[in-house]
Amino acid sequence: MLTDKIEALFINYLSAFIEYDIEKIRDCYHLPCTLHTPDRIVMLQNDNDFNIEFLEIFKGLKEVSTQKILPIKATYSKIGADLFLVCIDWSFYDLNNEVFADFSAFYYLNTVREKLKIFNVASHDISNGLHLSTPFSIKS
Repeated sequence: MLTDKIEALFINYLSAFIEYDIEKIRDCYHLPCTLHTPDRIVMLQNDNDFNIEFLEIFKGLKEVSTQKILPIKATYSKIGADLFLVCIDWSFYDLNNEVFADFSAFYYLNTVREKLKIFNVASHDISNGLHLSTPFSIKS
């Protein structure tokens, strides 16, 4: 049951990125939340902050003509009563079907009104990915 909920969250998450759907991606997050990349840390306090940040992310993906986004490995561990850590290794492909970005993303999830939500994402070089206790699949 838990694996099904995590799979459903990340199927929606991937679909939102592929469709550049701001509403759909925002539904995956709890606000406030934080996004960590090697270059910066951003705290998104509200819908406006969220929209500004993700519209910029979507703009960047469009500019490099992202054609496909594939999860290479996806695992999770339960770390508290309603707290979960997810690690997904992602590959992003351009028009020439070449990888232009690959990285490991660590997602911290909690349960909000019986629905899993992301409240923190930390992206790292793919070599830093972890294999957590339970694998799951993300089918687009």
